[in-house]
Amino acid sequence: MVGLMGAGKTSVGRALARNLGIPFVDSDKEIEKISGCSVVDIFSMYGEKEFRRVEEKVIERLIDTPPFVKVISTGEGAFITEPVRKIILERALTIWLKADLELLVKRTNFRHTRPQLLNTDSRKILAQLIKERYNTYALADITVETIDENIHKTLTKVLHAIQQHNNMKNKRGTK
Repeated sequence: MVGLMGAGKTSVGRALARNLGIPFVDSDKEIEKISGCSVVDIFSMYGEKEFRRVEEKVIERLIDTPPFVKVISTGEGAFITEPVRKIILERALTIWLKADLELLVKRTNFRHTRPQLLNTDSRKILAQLIKERYNTYALADITVETIDENIHKTLTKVLHAIQQHNNMKNKRGTK
């Protein structure tokens, strides 16, 4: 699962994993587990460059260790980082949860776990991130537009998109 903060990667990813009967992993939580501190603390103590280095290693380990079939929710900047994107695109099915600015602002406004949104104008930052990152997120195998709706409706969209993707893949494989 890739996309901006607030798009629903964790909640939809958990629901997807539960529906498919496979494990769910949040890459940010894995980073916090191995580092012993929060993502916010890693950013403030070591900077984004070091965080991205650790993130790349963690995501590669998650993809390359059993069970090999799982849902991984990545941090919003993971897919933007070229080495991480390359690993994900080569070894996993990528699903971009695409949300509009209003939904992202609504979902992130009262959380203090987003390093890039601390003590800033979150609307302005999110608008800039959309401008900078949506073209890169569009490289994902599947795009699912998310709106402010029940998680089960979004999950249904994701399951339908996966089925369509698999059908297209199977058709191409038979030609």
